[in-house]
Amino acid sequence: MNTIYNFQTAKRIIAGQNSLNNIAEEIKAFNGVSKVLIVAQPSMERFGYVDFIREELSKQGIDSSVEYGIKPEPTIKNIEAVAKTIDDSFNFFIGIGGGSVLDATKLLAIIKKHSCSIQSILGTNLIHDSGYPTALIPSTTGTGSEVTPNAIVTIPEEELKIGIVSKFLLPDLVIIDPLITVNLPKDITAATGMDAFTHSLESFLSKKATPLSDMFAIESMKLISKHILDSYHQGDNIQAREGMLLGSMYGGMALTSAGTAAVHAMAYPLGGKFHITHGVANSMLLPHVMRFNLDSVEDERIETLVNVLGIDKNEIDNTSLRELVIRKIEEWIVELNIPQNLKEFGISDTDVPMLSEAASKVTRLLNNNPKDITVEDMNAIYRRLLK
Repeated sequence: MNTIYNFQTAKRIIAGQNSLNNIAEEIKAFNGVSKVLIVAQPSMERFGYVDFIREELSKQGIDSSVEYGIKPEPTIKNIEAVAKTIDDSFNFFIGIGGGSVLDATKLLAIIKKHSCSIQSILGTNLIHDSGYPTALIPSTTGTGSEVTPNAIVTIPEEELKIGIVSKFLLPDLVIIDPLITVNLPKDITAATGMDAFTHSLESFLSKKATPLSDMFAIESMKLISKHILDSYHQGDNIQAREGMLLGSMYGGMALTSAGTAAVHAMAYPLGGKFHITHGVANSMLLPHVMRFNLDSVEDERIETLVNVLGIDKNEIDNTSLRELVIRKIEEWIVELNIPQNLKEFGISDTDVPMLSEAASKVTRLLNNNPKDITVEDMNAIYRRLLK
């Protein structure tokens, strides 16, 4: 454990059913807001949330426009192309949608304020001042982007995703309203839910884990373990949806402090080259990377995982408990109908060395892994998914 540790997150968070109703009042409290850009997923217009936000802002005398141009798993070119269409009259940015929209909103607020390129801020702590104020409203229960200082962009030329990390990406306002997630399709519910679980599990096992990150990681895993299957099978179950949103947010808080690890590092090239969505890539890799990692995790942490996941120990020894943790994850993946074969995405054995080489470059995350992992180890893990 680090001797000195710290924690940071969004400036203000409001949560609960119908919390979106407070958005205009909350934004009005920011002095000098005159025109708001709403960066939205198209489905948010279809379900009426964009119109609702605009109407509420108008009641407070605040003008607004909408941008729908952010693509899933956005590239640098996509975000910068959108930025060029945005004039300089906006001084507040709202993001409503999944992780891609939320990440892009953070970046747009920076590059529009400072007239910089995304290339110039790729990496860690390369942003030196805050952008325009932002409000983020997640519509999926997975990324935790609304409370992290991270934004992920795809670089097609390198067939990889890269993280931009800075405290200046933390939003000013977060609204967690479970009603927004009831229309989430089952496949996205499954993939984003497992993504959130991966955040909290990897943070809990990270070499950088602290008492603060553990607190959020454990509570995240408790909530997700309790609600993930209900939210998948009963999409209109508000209690389950709220539990998953909170679990996702807590997972984001955990990774902000402790960081994710080899699962995420290995998932990035799957998304960058083969366009496998991030949650699916994480879900596919999770049990296999955990089987590699868990023999290096101390017994006390395994005991915590067993209790958090609600596993009945039945007086089984610690070695078997490790396997039971993995089996629980595998049971979820099967019930959630998440793919477990890379061949379904056009990947063959000849692609494995390239994938491992690309993943090996994500040292920001690999350095957090509880066990040192080599290119050869990653080759073996990818090949377990080629059935």
